[in-house]
Amino acid sequence: MIDPAVAERIRADISANDVVLYMKGTPVFPQCGFSAQTVQILSMLGVGFKGVDVLADPSLRQGIKDFSNWPTIPQLYIKGEFIGGCDIVREMLESGELQKILADKGVAFEDRKVS
Repeated sequence: MIDPAVAERIRADISANDVVLYMKGTPVFPQCGFSAQTVQILSMLGVGFKGVDVLADPSLRQGIKDFSNWPTIPQLYIKGEFIGGCDIVREMLESGELQKILADKGVAFEDRKVS
């Protein structure tokens, strides 16, 4: 059961920011390989995003998993919609689906082709 205060904090973050990445560590200093890969993908596309370090708050670390009903971190949200974790984001990048979602939702990015 998610703490109502944590749920409200998550809702506030994902509504106030176009792109939010719940991750281990920070965008400048990721603390796990999966978080680092997701930061790299967003950076490669030139997407501005808010990174939220779940390691700094144990209630948030569990709370984001309960909020999304997704067991792993990192977790990417675009315009309030849960997109997925590292593997899903990477697959979406490679297929062009990530770029399509960003474009459809009006999020600025550099449309780079991935080979």
